[in-house]
Amino acid sequence: MQTRKLGSRGPEVTALGLGSMNFVHAYAPFPPKEHGVAMVRAAYDLGYRFFDTAEVYGPYTSEEIVGEALASVRDDVVIETKFGFDTDGDGARDSRPERIRQAVEGSLKRLRTDRIDILLQHRVDPNVPIEDVAGTVQELIKEGKVLHFGLSEASPKTVRRAHAVQSVDVIQNEYSIYTRDPEEEILPLCEELGIGFVPWSPVGAGFLTGTLTPGQTFLKEDMRSTFPRFEKNAMRHNEEIVLLIQELATMKQATPAQIALAWLLAQKPWIVPIPGTRRRERIEENAKAVDVELSAREIADFEAAFAKLSVKGAKMSKEQMVQLNG
Repeated sequence: MQTRKLGSRGPEVTALGLGSMNFVHAYAPFPPKEHGVAMVRAAYDLGYRFFDTAEVYGPYTSEEIVGEALASVRDDVVIETKFGFDTDGDGARDSRPERIRQAVEGSLKRLRTDRIDILLQHRVDPNVPIEDVAGTVQELIKEGKVLHFGLSEASPKTVRRAHAVQSVDVIQNEYSIYTRDPEEEILPLCEELGIGFVPWSPVGAGFLTGTLTPGQTFLKEDMRSTFPRFEKNAMRHNEEIVLLIQELATMKQATPAQIALAWLLAQKPWIVPIPGTRRRERIEENAKAVDVELSAREIADFEAAFAKLSVKGAKMSKEQMVQLNG
């Protein structure tokens, strides 16, 4: 698979990574642990060399899956994981220095490694100055336990404050064809500071793949069952976006998922999406997105058509957005 550099200081990774949340979190029902191990290994065999996970996924199980699957090829991959929650307690945000260190030690054991390639603060902790967080990670970098520092869903102001202490090499935010929030401030900031950008939910939690129907229902354990954007009327309205993607997919002899990923890859050379899936055929389908080249004219035409449409439904409820952004 083609490779990209995550910003001016980040590591070189494959143009797509594999998100490992889906095996244990958010999109129920969940497969057996051994299935997750097999899928991560299948992704490696298909050319993926960048894998994203987090302490809180499970909790712990996702890291165990990634660690077991990649132990024999550890030096050939880049692993990104995250800290930031009290996984042994009530699940509240917790980025106190001692908790960061505890999280890193646990992650190292579960990932079966002696270093974490990219360590992200999963969500900003309003009770801990970001300077203290960045300073703690800086110490871990000096100790060789962490190689690169990143933030997820942090404001531009927070990113700048952290960057003044320890270089922020990676930002991970939600970004897709129908979730454009990062374009206003975060992507320009990445350009300015030389930060790599890793979009999560790059295919809109599955919606942009065209495999979900407006009348579809979700298990109560599936977080999409509580998302306004996945209500029946919203899905029906947003189907026009999927049809637009499908039109371009037909022209390019690609699938909608591949177009959604190719669109992201075409935005900036330092953007690396991390689609998550539990199915080998989807892992293989997504991998082929790196070979779909969208010309400047094709993107311009797509954007002109997209501008005539609207997105119905918030990404999450107000309560969930507060939890996401703090």
